Amino acid sequence: MSDVAQPKQIWWSVSELAEARLPGLPGTRQRINALAKRQQWTSYADKARRKVGGGGGWEYHWTLLPLEARARLLKDASAGAAIDAIAQSSLDLAERHYAFEQLSERAKQTARKRLRILNAVMAQEAAGLGKDIAVREVARAEGCAARSIWNWFDKVLGVERSDWLPCLADGRGLVRRDSGRKEIDPEFMEVFKADYLRFEGPGISSAYRRAVRVCEAQGIECPPESRLRRHLDAEVPRVSQIYQREGLTGLQKCYPPQIRDRTGMTAMEGVNADCHKFDVFVQWEGRDKPARAQLVAFQDIYSGKILSWRIDHTPNKVMVMAAFGDMIDNFGIPKHALFDNGREFANKWLTGGADTRFRFKIREDDPLGVLALLGIDIHWATPGHGQAKPIERAFRDLAEDIAKDPRFAGAYVGNRPDAKPENYGSRAIPIDDFIAIVAEGIDAHNARQGRLSQTANGRSFDETFAASYANAPIRKAAIEQRRLWLMGQEPRKLHANHGELTLFKNKYWADWMAEHAGQQIVARFNPADLHSGAEIYDLKGRYLGFAACREAVGFFDLTEAHDKARQDGQIRRAQKQLAQAINPGSVKDVATRLDELAPEEPAAAEARVVRPTFGDPAQTDGASVRKPALPTPDTSPEAQSEHSAFVHVFYGKQGRKKPETVEDEARSRFRRALDVEARSEAGERIGEAEAKWLQSYQETPEYRQLRNMYEKFGERLLLG
Repeated sequence: MSDVAQPKQIWWSVSELAEARLPGLPGTRQRINALAKRQQWTSYADKARRKVGGGGGWEYHWTLLPLEARARLLKDASAGAAIDAIAQSSLDLAERHYAFEQLSERAKQTARKRLRILNAVMAQEAAGLGKDIAVREVARAEGCAARSIWNWFDKVLGVERSDWLPCLADGRGLVRRDSGRKEIDPEFMEVFKADYLRFEGPGISSAYRRAVRVCEAQGIECPPESRLRRHLDAEVPRVSQIYQREGLTGLQKCYPPQIRDRTGMTAMEGVNADCHKFDVFVQWEGRDKPARAQLVAFQDIYSGKILSWRIDHTPNKVMVMAAFGDMIDNFGIPKHALFDNGREFANKWLTGGADTRFRFKIREDDPLGVLALLGIDIHWATPGHGQAKPIERAFRDLAEDIAKDPRFAGAYVGNRPDAKPENYGSRAIPIDDFIAIVAEGIDAHNARQGRLSQTANGRSFDETFAASYANAPIRKAAIEQRRLWLMGQEPRKLHANHGELTLFKNKYWADWMAEHAGQQIVARFNPADLHSGAEIYDLKGRYLGFAACREAVGFFDLTEAHDKARQDGQIRRAQKQLAQAINPGSVKDVATRLDELAPEEPAAAEARVVRPTFGDPAQTDGASVRKPALPTPDTSPEAQSEHSAFVHVFYGKQGRKKPETVEDEARSRFRRALDVEARSEAGERIGEAEAKWLQSYQETPEYRQLRNMYEKFGERLLLG
């Protein structure tokens, strides 16, 4: 066997085999020794020998190793050696065919042609011609030398006819000659890779120049740049280069995306939604400068049909809720919904209460969102990964068919900052015209024939959806459920006394709300018309009732005052009737019944603790001891003067103010009434509590008396 037909290392010790970790061999010395003993490797005198040197032991020829190990050694050896090994009958079948597969297609075609020629010779020989005549006839017909055919027969001598093909290959297509070039210094490669393999993605030439500047200063040999690229590709796999230069985004491009099967679904089983920014300038009402419009759309996953959409300045939860409501009104309630993690979809109005929502702060009293209340399962797509949402494919069509519509000429802005057309900014489309053209484009998108998706099979999205929708079990929303998606929602706490709701500086109230005063509720409302009232729910989603928006009235509006008085009277009468129905009895009846009851005789009290008598019993003469009489207060002018002086000194030392007399308190109340009246006449806002107090105080004799005195004496009355 020639050197070319053998691997680089012919003889192997047990330690070397354990370190090499070849396939088909155990990984420890003990187990390899057990394998050699079991297969009796030492019985082959020409393939087993004593190890020379310290330690002793055996060395084994590489042909004793298992098939997988020999194939690995041949693969690691030079290509020429593997091909020449095919020509040797000592190589087994698997090794021959493995080496043949490493050949180029041209070398394989050459081997197939030689095999065809040999088969033609064998066929003529079987027909009765001599082999020599058959060789000459076939050589003349194929245009080759007869000597070459005899050489090919020599190559397959002793080989099964089924294995002739790999033996007829010469292997020149796989030979990689070692030109004796020098390896690149590992230190240079280390410097170069540290600079080149980073996320900034420098060019190979600039990284090479920096590596040369660093290594030349340290005396390290630098290779030519022309050889560096080939050496880098051989040392660092392509996928590893992309990962180290582009990160996870680049790595994902190296592998095909996951293919999901929609054929097992039905229409409205699942929907997905996302926002798309049109590359068209739109003129909005009430705005001076034009701006690009945002589209939110809901798409059926099974058919690909766009079910509903809305347009606004920016993505927001109001437009998402409106588009969601349009979809349910027209087509029904889906089972699943796929969104990305954008704020417009992860808002609490839509997805509140979802366990997997990772946007905004989650509180214990968060109300359930519309999807949770309707029983729709929420799924979140991978952020920043367009392939996770099927609607992204539809947006690509809309960007081509709608944004570049001829009616938008001059308003198209390009899909990148560096792709602006020459007529950029020369025109803006009025919002009403823009919406009409978008509606036309989406209808055409759904109706276009020849769709090649798994479910369409040449039909349009409309036809695909209609065929499945007709037989699919669809959940329709009740009229009461429409309140859920036509309104926004906000958790609030009702007033502690009367249950009034304050929402965005508006007041909402109904008579039933007094029963829920102080409770946490969820108010659902129309964001576009806050004065249309609010629907009130509890935190568990149970409907409580409707509350109208209360408008502020003028301070002296007599009509509104009469309406309020009439409303209060109705409430009082209703509550009086309710109280009569709840409690029809009378307290007088209860008192009469108590009087009719015979009084119970109290039990005689028996003293258990006797108080002793102190002093001389003889002096008391058997009579009870009386307490001394209290002294009579002195009311003379001198005593009153001394008392006033004492009070003045006492409160002065304590740092306290002498208590006001009854007369001072009356003046304070009258002074407060004058202040409230003055502010009311000046047009200032008076609190409801102050107004009620003033009204009741003006009816008191104290107010009327002080009022008469104030009109006579003026401010002197208030000075005391």
